[in-house]
Amino acid sequence: MSKFDERIIVVPREIVFNKEKDAFNGFLSKNDPSGEAIFDNLDKYEVKRRGDMEEDPTYKQLISYCLLENEKGEILVYERLSGGGESRLHGQSSIGVGGHMNDVMDAQSINEVLRVNAQRELEEEVGLNSSKTQNMEYIGFINDDTNEVGEVHLGVVFKIRVDSNSVEAKETDTLKIKWMNQGKIENYDDFETWSALILQAFN
Repeated sequence: MSKFDERIIVVPREIVFNKEKDAFNGFLSKNDPSGEAIFDNLDKYEVKRRGDMEEDPTYKQLISYCLLENEKGEILVYERLSGGGESRLHGQSSIGVGGHMNDVMDAQSINEVLRVNAQRELEEEVGLNSSKTQNMEYIGFINDDTNEVGEVHLGVVFKIRVDSNSVEAKETDTLKIKWMNQGKIENYDDFETWSALILQAFN
């Protein structure tokens, strides 16, 4: 199946941002009133064909975005290589492991849908099974409407503390990983927009 035929979870922009009252750019904490309102609207998601959504800004595609921190307090940084699916992001570094979300049959809540999708990406991309991600914590959202990729996506951000030995790049043709001290990252120009915005928010 082509990636464009994948059935993904989306939420109408008008609903998720409450007719733009809760629209934002950058990182938004789950504790912010707008963050809480957006989360409450996620259960109004629809399932659509990815190819139809990639250039339709009336919908936000939900993306899991997991930040990994090791026992030394370093964060996982990876570079997207040319084998990856989203050509618009090749050559850029990222601190978020994740991807598009799919519907989860029999899920009891939107929280379960989000976590099942985040866990699947962690396993596929960096080899973390669910026993290693018990402390996965939802921390907020990331959004950037200033470019064509960001305009159609909304990131659901999680933070996970892991043993660095548990993490490996499963798709070596698409990812190259390393651990970095966040305080030593001085130049955000090499990072994709979402990662740069999160690094600035936590700096």
